[in-house]
Amino acid sequence: MKLRKVTAASAAVLALAVTATACGSDDKDSSSSGGDKKITIGIKFDQPGIGQKTPQGYSGFDVDVATYIAKQLGYKADQIEWKESKSADRETMLQRGDVKFIAASYSITPERQEKVDFAGPYLLAHQDVLVRADDNSIKSPSDLNSKKLCSVTGSTSAQNVKDKLAPKANLLKYPTYSACLTGLQNKAIDGLTTDDSILAGYAAQASFKGKFKLAGFKMTNENYGIGVKKGSDLKAKINTALEKMVSDGAWEKAVTANFGPANYKNEPAPKIGDIKK
Repeated sequence: MKLRKVTAASAAVLALAVTATACGSDDKDSSSSGGDKKITIGIKFDQPGIGQKTPQGYSGFDVDVATYIAKQLGYKADQIEWKESKSADRETMLQRGDVKFIAASYSITPERQEKVDFAGPYLLAHQDVLVRADDNSIKSPSDLNSKKLCSVTGSTSAQNVKDKLAPKANLLKYPTYSACLTGLQNKAIDGLTTDDSILAGYAAQASFKGKFKLAGFKMTNENYGIGVKKGSDLKAKINTALEKMVSDGAWEKAVTANFGPANYKNEPAPKIGDIKK
């Protein structure tokens, strides 16, 4: 009887140990087969130069940043599972735990900080205007008066220009940025406005090389951060990774590779926690 009781107690201790192991570090994911580490990261799938899914894989500045961070957290590139993070879904995805972190042209704002935490910022972008390379008539935001300015459905960027800088601008709604670029190339519109990093990414595509230029207006400050679940200890670890990425030159290399063809004049890498108003 004593032997049976000891065996039962030992089994209970073993079960508790297995349970504790299964509930281990929040920073390491396990796949359902084989126990290999995996990490799920949210990015954009449809923004060239930022985050894009192609037949060849995933590319863009945010993809490079996220891959670097994952490596610093102990994951190889083939252990990353990319998940599309549309703008309207990002906070919910983090709150539900669908992803470990999100790198998706994710501007840090007070409203978003109430719902999620941000590491970074890792890039300071600005609202700007993309025009044709041979168009020298738009030298300031006020020159957009009476010009045809592309407004992507669901975006407020063009409306902000009209409300604050060029009240006589003629807004034309297009379904996508790619459609705006085609309209800009065909002279159906005169300008496209959103974050300069996004504009540079589109303009840097091989099919558009040399056809467009950034006006350089810097109308707003957009502090891109890495979104994590509220209270997650990943924030500090990601900040450390971002600082290393800047110091070892990988950050500048990623900027040049993804935005360079559009002559994007990027801001220096921002200091962690330095959010420009």
